[in-house]
Amino acid sequence: MGIQCIESVTYSVDDLDTCVRFFTDFGLTVSHVDESTAEFATLAGQTLQLQIDPDDFLQPPVEAGPTVREVVWGVDTADELDRLAGAVAADRDVDVGDDGVLRSVDQTGFGLGLTVTATVEPEIREIAPANRWGSVGRLNASITSVGPVKPIRMCHVALNIPKAGADEAVAFYVDRLGFIPTDIVKPMGTFMRCEGDADQHNLLLSHRPDAAGINHVSYEVASFDDVVEGGNHMIDQGWTETRRLGRHVIGSNIFRFFHAPCGGRVELAADMDRVDDSYGVRVHETSPGHHIWTLRANRDTAESEKRA
Repeated sequence: MGIQCIESVTYSVDDLDTCVRFFTDFGLTVSHVDESTAEFATLAGQTLQLQIDPDDFLQPPVEAGPTVREVVWGVDTADELDRLAGAVAADRDVDVGDDGVLRSVDQTGFGLGLTVTATVEPEIREIAPANRWGSVGRLNASITSVGPVKPIRMCHVALNIPKAGADEAVAFYVDRLGFIPTDIVKPMGTFMRCEGDADQHNLLLSHRPDAAGINHVSYEVASFDDVVEGGNHMIDQGWTETRRLGRHVIGSNIFRFFHAPCGGRVELAADMDRVDDSYGVRVHETSPGHHIWTLRANRDTAESEKRA
């Protein structure tokens, strides 16, 4: 079956304390913190690594400042791990770290890791059913706050890549690692899913910025309410929202984005499209747009008219 999921993401950072506070507020579980490193976990057992002095085995950064240094992908079996490692090793080195992770580099220069997945089935709180005309899902029961929001899993990573060599960058993940293209937006980039996941995408390579760097890491939460309440909590803690509440066109997920002190952005996401092989590859000659809707208020129109 091959790659199942994101296993871990590692960033090099210059302000560890701020990053630890950010991801604690974001709802990840702290596994370890010392003077130079920190580790967090999702409910599914994926790990987020933060390092002041990156380990020697990590690839050089693709951009200045805090940024992602490595994405490790979880594979279902040791045999599949060996097969994929052989495909990667066709024209580049593959090294084994002390942690058993097979490490190399992709076409753009991002650190790439492969390991047998250690993720677990997450314990997720029960989601209250919805009511609408003709369908009563919730009777004699009121909705209450979801409480502290806990990200279930890292569901996708979006990486920026240069336009030159973009086709080769995509082909590396498709031809060698078995990623399945789902939506190709010619002016922007390619959405792909890994073989073991039904999400519409687990990886986006975006050539629109025409430069290498981290775009965002997306974290799935349990419901629409979690996206709203989790985002409100981040604002209450003083963090900066970069894209307000909305629903994407491609993938259909509800989203809120926040600027991350580790580099790029993080996304709270819920209700992503699930697809199978019959979805095929959808090619978009022009961009279908970023969102179906985003939250608006009357004051947005008034402020626009003032600037006109």
